[in-house]
Amino acid sequence: MPLFEVETTSHIMIACVDDESAARGFAQSNYPREEVLRVTHRPRDAWVISKNLLGIQAKVDPCATARECLSKSAGDKLHAMRLYMQQTGTDLEGARKVIETNMALGW
Repeated sequence: MPLFEVETTSHIMIACVDDESAARGFAQSNYPREEVLRVTHRPRDAWVISKNLLGIQAKVDPCATARECLSKSAGDKLHAMRLYMQQTGTDLEGARKVIETNMALGW
C-alpha cells in the first residue's frame, strides 16, 4: 500500500492508504479542525527523515555520552543531567530525556 505525506496547518502525517482522497480523509478524521495544506504521494514504501534538516548534526553518540555521564555521577540522575548539559550544550528537558532513556535501558 502506498505512503502519502499529508500536511495540515499544525501536523505532517504519513498515511498508508490507497489514494490521495483516502489520505485527505485520514487527516480529516484525525484532525478535523485543521486544513489540509498538501498531500504528496511518497515514491517508495519507506519514510526517511533527514537529521541534517532537523538540525541534528552531532558526531557524538548521545547515548554513549549519557552513559558516560551516568557512570561519572554514580547513577545520580540530576548530576548526570548537569554533566550531560555541560558536555553537549543541550537544555534541561533534552538532557532529562536522554538520561532517563538510558536509565530505562539499563545503562
